[in-house]
Amino acid sequence: MDFDPTQEQCAALDGWARFVDRDLVPVVQPFNDQAFTPEVAHRLMAMMSPYGVGCGWLPEDSGGAGLDFLTSGLLFEALALRSPDAAGLAWVAEGAALKVYANGSDEIKRRYLPGMLLGKVIGCSAISEPGMGSSVREMRTRAVRDGKNFRITGEKTWCSNATVADVMIVMAKTDEKEFSMFLIDRREHGFESREINKLGLNGWPLGQVLLDDVVVPEENLLGKLGSGMRETMKGFNRSRCFVSTLALGIARAALDEAIQYAQQRSQFGKPIAGHQLVQAMLAQMATDLAASQLLVYRALAMMAQGKPCELEASIAKSFATEAAQRVASTAIQVFGAAGITKDLSIERHFRNARMLTIPDGTTQINQLIIGRKLTGIDAFS
Repeated sequence: MDFDPTQEQCAALDGWARFVDRDLVPVVQPFNDQAFTPEVAHRLMAMMSPYGVGCGWLPEDSGGAGLDFLTSGLLFEALALRSPDAAGLAWVAEGAALKVYANGSDEIKRRYLPGMLLGKVIGCSAISEPGMGSSVREMRTRAVRDGKNFRITGEKTWCSNATVADVMIVMAKTDEKEFSMFLIDRREHGFESREINKLGLNGWPLGQVLLDDVVVPEENLLGKLGSGMRETMKGFNRSRCFVSTLALGIARAALDEAIQYAQQRSQFGKPIAGHQLVQAMLAQMATDLAASQLLVYRALAMMAQGKPCELEASIAKSFATEAAQRVASTAIQVFGAAGITKDLSIERHFRNARMLTIPDGTTQINQLIIGRKLTGIDAFS
């Protein structure tokens, strides 16, 4: 298997990395400890769109960049090296655009897709609910038909991009065992959202949403009535892969900073990089990162080829996010006391990495998925 990037991928990554360092980093830096405002989020999305980030998964004939998932993943990894918050913002918005493209009526696509692909309209998805955890079928949000409309009532939480989103893809019960997806327009239909304060990834908005008898026309149903669960589950493999690209970027940033510090910091008459235990820590960090990259790239490549990859995506997600934690924690150890101060970015890498073991299936949920694929026995019930 050839793991070398193609000439096209190298060219795209080179131009993208220069853009991120030159133009995007100055915009995101003030938001290391606070969520992007709607204005900044829209500015970032519009800046990233020409490079295929936020619009890469959709075909060119729809206005997207038509990137394969591996190329897109490499772009997201490079972005997460500098700003995992901006990467998360774009990844969630891109997923919402893909749902509209795959399931929306011609009218819905005409109204919303152009703006979503240009970064003018930011989307998000609303699935999780208070007390629901990983058991998606226990959701309580309901959509009740009222003539040619649906009335949607419920509460959603852990919704990435919620406080900056213009449109929200909401999954709701339309019958006792039937779930459907709806597009809700913040300005047209209205929904309330509030920011959730969290451990890390503080620039990336994360919100709670209240839906109080929100009325949407039946045209805003995405896909067929009752198809919401199937469409939602299809997106989890993709989400697990792209959460993993954020972990790769964070781990790479922590490793790079640890190497640089070890080369510059002197102790006992020589750089600490010359001490065996420090070299051992750096070697283990590099090994964790390399193994994570191989697992993530394999899952992305399979997804790009249209192959089933539930097992590979769960392996990549569970390993890469846990490995990023180990790498960032060891980087703090290399820095010593300096690593725990907020004056340096290394402690933020650790907090950011810790966040990624939770979304789109915790490490433990992904282990159950792996176990089910290996044995054919379901341990969820």
